[in-house]
Amino acid sequence: MALSYEFSIGSVRTKEKNLFTNGDIEHMLACESEGGLCRYLSDKGYGDGGDIEEILKSHSQSVWDYIRRTAPDFAVFTPFLYLNDVHNIKAVLKGTLSGREYAHLITEPSVFSADTLTTAVENRKFSLLGENLSAPADKAYEVLAHTGDARLSDAILDKAFMELIIKTAEKSGSEFMAQYFKTTVFYNNVKIAIRGAKADCDRDFFENAICGVQDFPRTKVIDASVKGVEPLLDVLSKISAYGCSKAAEEYKHSPSAFERFADNTLMSLTKEKCKVSGDGADPITGYLIANETEKKVIHIIASGIRTKTDYQTIKERLREVYG
Repeated sequence: MALSYEFSIGSVRTKEKNLFTNGDIEHMLACESEGGLCRYLSDKGYGDGGDIEEILKSHSQSVWDYIRRTAPDFAVFTPFLYLNDVHNIKAVLKGTLSGREYAHLITEPSVFSADTLTTAVENRKFSLLGENLSAPADKAYEVLAHTGDARLSDAILDKAFMELIIKTAEKSGSEFMAQYFKTTVFYNNVKIAIRGAKADCDRDFFENAICGVQDFPRTKVIDASVKGVEPLLDVLSKISAYGCSKAAEEYKHSPSAFERFADNTLMSLTKEKCKVSGDGADPITGYLIANETEKKVIHIIASGIRTKTDYQTIKERLREVYG
């Protein structure tokens, strides 16, 4: 019998009860060692494994398996898969050209299998990736092979995938999905601009790295980025879309505060749209995003434990959760 969204939404509302609460987060913050954090997550039934990465991988696989079983149309989640694909093709490209092992770096699920990416790179047959990615992938290969400029190679791939993600999200039929990924790409552009400005990248880099997205003044941002971080922040502080002016102020406080603000902006949008939705794929999408955010929270806490960072500093870095 074909799945219905009515069934899927009922199921996902039940699953939401297992998402992190503030109490869970306080318990994790109280862990004195990474082993203690692992035990807490295992006792909670979060995932299996002997370390944080194994537990997170186990949990992520369980979430995706659940979505495959539950969603009437799995194709609607393709933009999320592309986020893994862009990571994977970078790993395959760098690994192949440098002769280093990369299999352990591959992230799933994805649109393109590891075998497809390996064949595309080793044979320089990027047509396997489709018309939207073929030319950019070949250009990224050319740059890395002949100049060794990994930053530019990555940027070319990022731009191509971000453009494809926007296009795919807009075709999903979900207004939320389209808005979520426009916001994602907007802040991806901002992050690239800031990193490039700090590294004194030239205009050619920014033209290859920053893609167009609604309400993003691409030319102004590139002009400012070439001049440096301060001129860039001045331009960003005057952009009201997506909360950008506030994000620029957060960056002046600290880069981690900016990252937190960008992630929380996406979570606020998700909670506003997905928690109240009663039809379509949005409730399931909200559950997926909730789990991805929980992974970030665990990473931040685990990193704080390893570096012996104080409780308050770790807590200030945590992302807003869905529950």
